[in-house]
Amino acid sequence: MDTKYIFVTGGVVSSLGKGIISSSLARLLLSRGYRVTIQKFDPYINIDPGTLNPYEHGECYVTADGHEADLDLGHYERFTNIHTSRANNITTGRIYQSVIDKERRGDYLGKTVQIIPHITDEIKRNVKLLGNTGKYDFVITEIGGTVGDIESTPFLEAVRQLKWDLGRDALCIHLTYVPYLKAAKELKTKPTQHSVKMLQQVGIQPDVLVLRTEKEIPPTMLRKVAQFCNITPDAVTQSLDAPTIYRVPLLMHEQKLDQIVLSKMGLPSDGEPDLHAWMDFLHKLEHAEKEVRIGLVGKYVELQDAYKSINESLFQAATYADRKLRLEYIHSEKLTPENVASRLEGLDGVIIAPGFGQRGIEGKFTAIEYCRTHDIPTFGICLGMQCMVIEFARNVLGLDDANSTEMDTKTPHNVIDLMEEQKSISDLGGTMRLGAYECRLTPGSKAAEAYGAETVKERHRHRFEFNSAYRSKFEEAGMKCVGENPDTHLVEVVEIPEKRWFVGTQYHPEYQSTVLSPNPLFLSFINAAIEYGDTKNKDN
Repeated sequence: MDTKYIFVTGGVVSSLGKGIISSSLARLLLSRGYRVTIQKFDPYINIDPGTLNPYEHGECYVTADGHEADLDLGHYERFTNIHTSRANNITTGRIYQSVIDKERRGDYLGKTVQIIPHITDEIKRNVKLLGNTGKYDFVITEIGGTVGDIESTPFLEAVRQLKWDLGRDALCIHLTYVPYLKAAKELKTKPTQHSVKMLQQVGIQPDVLVLRTEKEIPPTMLRKVAQFCNITPDAVTQSLDAPTIYRVPLLMHEQKLDQIVLSKMGLPSDGEPDLHAWMDFLHKLEHAEKEVRIGLVGKYVELQDAYKSINESLFQAATYADRKLRLEYIHSEKLTPENVASRLEGLDGVIIAPGFGQRGIEGKFTAIEYCRTHDIPTFGICLGMQCMVIEFARNVLGLDDANSTEMDTKTPHNVIDLMEEQKSISDLGGTMRLGAYECRLTPGSKAAEAYGAETVKERHRHRFEFNSAYRSKFEEAGMKCVGENPDTHLVEVVEIPEKRWFVGTQYHPEYQSTVLSPNPLFLSFINAAIEYGDTKNKDN
């Protein structure tokens, strides 16, 4: 069959959950045996989110091919179990950069370069890039922002053109908000009507409406929306608030979203999607009674989206262990030797979060020392692993001034440092190790036992490395380097075998944890935390 293109647009307000609706539809189509991928088009001028502050944009997600991407790609992967790539996340910056590069090369043969057709043609080319590979039956494209944003206009014009070009092979789903006015005790559809009119003004007639709502919308109101928005009544669906995002695929199937899409695109819509594994996960989630308490020590804890993939990885692992996750955020800037005992008291395990820069770093050292000396299961990720190394150097090896050259360029004991070949590169992105790299694990180590393998591939996003000149000192004192890159011999995993579970990874295992394939290291960590918690309770 020819590749089908589904566009997901949003109106009324941002943060309605276009990414979750896109991911849920993808899950339903995959469960029906179709080959599906999702892409996100972001209307900001940054080339990618790699340089964006997490306070503004949440976490920066990294794909297997080393592209720094929007956090929605994390949702796509967690729901679909399919790896995304650079082609799955396009920004306005990338589009303009490509067009300007072509203009400089003379590709346009002296023509005046304009928004239409040159920018819109470049957007259309990128939309169809994945479809042209022949690997997918459906390409779902989420357009960032809301209808009416100046930034989104070229993307919407490209969608308008593609709908004409592709005919029945293209479909638009529009997600809007139906607010409930408490004082009037009424749901209001006028914002949705205005949003659809704005979409129609740019030449796009949505085929399907998804109405986000906190209260169930009565059938008469749904028919009214259909009438005012020129949409068939059966294609107006609602998305009620759900207790967990992972229930949304089932809720959208109840609304027949997958059947509506297939029917409108001329495909058979009978039969049921195979959601058995998904429902098994939800059954565990909804029937777990006991808790596992995990503390996350980081400097962006006010904005939980900054650690989105870690949060979801912990949540998935706890669910598979038949536990409810109780995640407690601990601000590393506010953690001191005086309050660390009271802040970490009662936790079953601690995550030392990734990040960049000096701020909050001493609080991480304090947390690590307390966890190491009290034998609390501890998992350090990226900068968290580097902090484990520095704390061990200071407090076990006796190298009081040990540090990373990221924090102190003049440290006499640079246990974390740039590689020699990186030191001459001034461009921030140029010194980053990004994407999936192979890691060879020491047989019998906790990491190797967790994976059930001695060679794994995990994703990186960092600039500084463990300084191998100190490796023998660390290993003699009890911190073992149990994972390394087979080509460069850079250290990827450290652990203290004599502890219950004290592991640090230079890579980010959270990027490869999904609902149907939770990351083995998170499963191992959560199981160690549960065992520690049960032991504490017995002793008490």
